[in-house]
Amino acid sequence: MKVTIYGTGYVGLVTGACLAEVGHHVLCMDVDSAKIAKLKQGLIPIYEPGLEQIVRANSANGQLAFTDNIEEATGFSDLQFIAVGTPPDEDGSADLQYVVAVARSIATYMDSYKLVVTKSTVPVGTSDLVRQTIATTLEESGKKLDFDVASNPEFLKEGAAVSDFLRPDRIIVGTDKVTVQKRMHELYAPFNRNHDRLIMMDIRSAELTKYAANAMLATKISFMNEMANIAEELGADIENVRQGIGSDPRIGYQFIYPGCGYGGSCFPKDVQALHRTARKHGYESDVLAAVEAVNQRQKTRLFKKIREFYGNSLQGKVFALWGLSFKPKTDDMREAPSRVLMEALWEAGARVQAFDPQSMEETQRLYGQHPSLTLMGTKEAVLRGADALVICTEWQTFKAPDMDLLLASLADRVIFDGRNLYDPAMLADKGLAYYAIGRGLSVRQS
Repeated sequence: MKVTIYGTGYVGLVTGACLAEVGHHVLCMDVDSAKIAKLKQGLIPIYEPGLEQIVRANSANGQLAFTDNIEEATGFSDLQFIAVGTPPDEDGSADLQYVVAVARSIATYMDSYKLVVTKSTVPVGTSDLVRQTIATTLEESGKKLDFDVASNPEFLKEGAAVSDFLRPDRIIVGTDKVTVQKRMHELYAPFNRNHDRLIMMDIRSAELTKYAANAMLATKISFMNEMANIAEELGADIENVRQGIGSDPRIGYQFIYPGCGYGGSCFPKDVQALHRTARKHGYESDVLAAVEAVNQRQKTRLFKKIREFYGNSLQGKVFALWGLSFKPKTDDMREAPSRVLMEALWEAGARVQAFDPQSMEETQRLYGQHPSLTLMGTKEAVLRGADALVICTEWQTFKAPDMDLLLASLADRVIFDGRNLYDPAMLADKGLAYYAIGRGLSVRQS
């Protein structure tokens, strides 16, 4: 099948590359000519395991192509996917201007039937807006053409997006037409060999399913962070609690790891957008408000521990920072807890020496030549001259450090761990102070 995808960001590029990987012919369109030029050269704007290989391979064999010409994109196929960004507006609601612009452009240049599918994460009712936009534009131009609109939200985890797309646990399609169902079954047939993963439903339910899924996962994280904070006050160890409740199959172990808050392009934006959507329709969601509030507070937790340890005297202190991305296996720093921490440390007069396996370039882009930030090439290098170590991201490379090197390098022999990577008793035996999330009474050498 021929498929056009509008937007070459995270969702659009992964979708296009993976559809091409199974044999479809895909044209990805973006208004950013510089990005398109780089993609044609095989240069990938984001880090995602496995993505670069399949983009290059399918570009080379002609299955995947890129363009900045919207007329070409519209004419390429009758299956048109909208995968542009929906950034949060000033009030936290999703900004749909790019989605509407693509819908208007499709209507402007189409000269035959089109099936327009929203892949972007959009509020309930957006497909109605897309349909209305296309119909109005067609009417204004005097064209009488048939089209359909469907919803096909993505459920991709950053760091595992390629494998998630190629081996999905479910494929949600929202449509009110049997003919559209058949087209989507045909499109996703290569992913349905073992059993049918397509779940068909009405469009509004499909749109809400995406928000509900992300809100549920964010709720689990905020709940565990709240339990971790309570555990600290009660002298309990949240890691023991996590294992105790995770063994219950009704709860499970996924997304119950406490830490210094969630970030990224999805959870913060989607929880806010769903909360604003509910409020717009006259319903005040106390749960969503609490999830968001707990997460914002949790991002300040590490700085609070640091400030209390040093008695508010951080001027001139040097902190080694391991981890900048919001999670491992990505270079994404949107809403990352590391940013909240670094900015608080700088405001208090401290300096940061940071390392991340993938996010160094993105950090440089965000902060430029910040006078209180030094980016270093290895996790060992950032320890030199540091007073303390802070951990914000649970990369594998941080999980088994040289404890003797930490002891010899850190002037104040203290670790602030936002991801609970280590055993407090072991660090105490080594002579290192250790402040983690929800680990009861902080362990120090007596």
